[in-house]
Amino acid sequence: MLKVTVRNLVAHKIRLALTAFAVVLGVAFVAGTLVFTDTMGRQFDRLFSRTGKGVAVQVRPKKVVESEEGAAAPTLPASLVPVVARVPGVARARGGVSGFAAVVGRNGKVVGGSGPPQLGVDWDPADRNFPVRAGRGPSGPGEVAVDRRTAGKAGLKVGDRARVVIQGPTQSVTVVGIVDSGSLMGATLTAFDQGTAQRLLLRPGRFSDITVAARSGVSETVLRDRIQRVLPPPDYEAITGTKLREENKSQVATIMSFIRTALLIFAVISIFVGAFIIFNTFSMLVAQRSRELALLRAVGASRRQVTRAVLGEATGVGLVGSTVGLGAGVGLAVLLQALFNALGADLGGGLAFTYKPVLWSYAVGMVVTMAAAYFPARRAAGIPPVAAMHDDVAMPQRSLRIRVVLGSPVIAAGVVLGGFGLGGSGAALLGVGLALVFLGVAMLAPVLARPVVTALGAAYPRVFRTPGRLATQNALRNPRRTAATASALMIGLALVSGITVMSASAKASITRQVDASFAADYMVTAAGRVFGPAEPGRAVRAAAGVEQVTALYAGRFVAGGKARSFVATERPGDLRRAARLSLVSGSTEVGGDGLLVDRPTATSERLQVGSAVGVRFADGRTASLRVAGIYAENPLIGSRVLALPAYLAHTDHPTGVALMVNVAKADTATRQGVERALGPYPGLKVQDRSDVKRSVQQGVDQFVLLLTALLALSILIAALGIINTLALSVIERTREIGLLRAIGTSRRQTRRMIRLESVLIAVFGAVLGLAIGVVAGIGFQRALRGQGLNVLSVPVTTLAGYLVLSAVIGVLAAPWPAWRASRMDVLTAIAVE
Repeated sequence: MLKVTVRNLVAHKIRLALTAFAVVLGVAFVAGTLVFTDTMGRQFDRLFSRTGKGVAVQVRPKKVVESEEGAAAPTLPASLVPVVARVPGVARARGGVSGFAAVVGRNGKVVGGSGPPQLGVDWDPADRNFPVRAGRGPSGPGEVAVDRRTAGKAGLKVGDRARVVIQGPTQSVTVVGIVDSGSLMGATLTAFDQGTAQRLLLRPGRFSDITVAARSGVSETVLRDRIQRVLPPPDYEAITGTKLREENKSQVATIMSFIRTALLIFAVISIFVGAFIIFNTFSMLVAQRSRELALLRAVGASRRQVTRAVLGEATGVGLVGSTVGLGAGVGLAVLLQALFNALGADLGGGLAFTYKPVLWSYAVGMVVTMAAAYFPARRAAGIPPVAAMHDDVAMPQRSLRIRVVLGSPVIAAGVVLGGFGLGGSGAALLGVGLALVFLGVAMLAPVLARPVVTALGAAYPRVFRTPGRLATQNALRNPRRTAATASALMIGLALVSGITVMSASAKASITRQVDASFAADYMVTAAGRVFGPAEPGRAVRAAAGVEQVTALYAGRFVAGGKARSFVATERPGDLRRAARLSLVSGSTEVGGDGLLVDRPTATSERLQVGSAVGVRFADGRTASLRVAGIYAENPLIGSRVLALPAYLAHTDHPTGVALMVNVAKADTATRQGVERALGPYPGLKVQDRSDVKRSVQQGVDQFVLLLTALLALSILIAALGIINTLALSVIERTREIGLLRAIGTSRRQTRRMIRLESVLIAVFGAVLGLAIGVVAGIGFQRALRGQGLNVLSVPVTTLAGYLVLSAVIGVLAAPWPAWRASRMDVLTAIAVE
């Protein structure tokens, strides 16, 4: 039986190679994901091992609430440094400064800002983590050192003049040093002397933290406890260097886990699609070799031996596919690394290759292949020995009624659960319901094949005459095979079309929200970061034609035991004109302790005008705010508006996120005037209402493009499935095709028949996929209306394009099977039994 298995593998190597390729693609995604994330993890480990080296204890302000992006964290006074330095066991205590700073390149563009942070720090001559490669460290005002990669991107060298953007006026500096930062994963580093760093990034006399080195023989836990006892409670805390490094690694581990999970989800989808192809291929191979398998049974092979023979072939396919897939996965990891480097996340160095990708590649490839081939193998074992006596052996087929009996309740259960999800039980329940509907449709696909394929092929006889009629009949001959082949494409297109409906709805919702809440003529924002808009705001106010500039600052405080986001502005009344603020009750005159809340917040937290709200700011201090007014829901400004003086009392650097500009006449000259006023502030951009819509929609489009690109792999696998099915179908119909050629069918007509059958199968899968995807997209839009997705948009043109694309896939899948069918020798084909 082992010889039989090897012989069959060699005899059917082309068909099995196509099947193995489906395994290759799925395994490659798994292996590539694991190799790539292992590489990122190694890079982060190297970074943290350098940056935390030599730190025994760190003193820092207690974190009350996470700051908004780019906001300066709470600081501690410089007077605390000598207090810590006098603690027994302290070898060295030094205050550190960190904040936002970015270098402007020679092209006038800010370096970085596309995700990784732009770090501004104080220079420590004793720190060996960032050795100087050229020049020296900064020693006075107007001097900076930058990391090597930032200098290269900015086109700077030692002695060059440069501009540095901070949360304040842009600084003109001299580059006095280039440092080696190792790999900062795309982050930029700009170092000032300590006094300058305090003045520009924080405030004179303030530090971000204090790092402590221990004397020999003093453990970091003992030193931490000693330092904690001298710190004024409850504002500051001391942590060990080990905990500091663990916290940093934990944050990275969360990001890594998300990336790994997201990529593996697409890998699972690809493997699931590949399983359809493997199942279909082995089902057809078993059906075509029914007489051969019956002869094996007749000469003494047991059921178990026949099952093992077929599974042995699957083992060969799985081994080859897993091995090649592992190699392809390494190539995919290289491509992912290059992509992240292009996006600004520096992942220099070689790949990290561990045992995990190897184990998972073979485990996934073998298990999926064997599982998909198991049921065809069992059916092969069920062929009776007496079948060898017959010239024509057909595999017994179960009635499609069983699928109706099993699939219909699954769909019904999915509809019920989806209804509960839409009724307010959550998107998770809706997702489970849609998954059941998806499974039910896959089970009923052979039942649906007859009416749908008949309808789709109705025009074939009139347009393509005999080849069209034959193509339809061939697709209908075995509805299970047609459904299994089409289901692979159905999965990919269902996901793509569902995402398309969601993205179109998101863009339509964004458009409505911008129209409803953006009343300013222009919005000034920073590209990829936040900024302190006090100075830019004054510059814009001085521009000709400008009537009102409303600066928006972002922050967070704790209220009712939960972190709450707010927007602060100098004159909340200006939001009536800038952001269409519609007051429901109260006044926008908030004073020094006033707070505006939107109506949903007032309802959920049982607030009314005059209510007192106790809050705790990021600096740890508490305050009692008074609800001065309640306004209608406004997506632009969020749920809370705070008076700017109340925010300034609790932060060293308020985080500006936008300037809303109202002008007398919104024309080209006025806009150019505003842009000229912002000339000294690189990185700021001016947008009108259409620009704001376009920029947000582009973000949605980029995300959807990424998802679609990842799902394209499953569609490619589905196309391979169509090729495989057609190729096997041509072999199965060898005698039939020979007879057609003998009675006058031309080679061209034969090729056309195979192409039309391929298109019919592909379009059938697309119809099912689009139907499921549209229903899923509509369902999720309805379930997420409360999260801002309040407009339903079904992009009919795009979905129609997917249908056309599926037909093109059918055409592209057909040439090789069609060529084989048309090149058959007529007499040889007729003689095939």
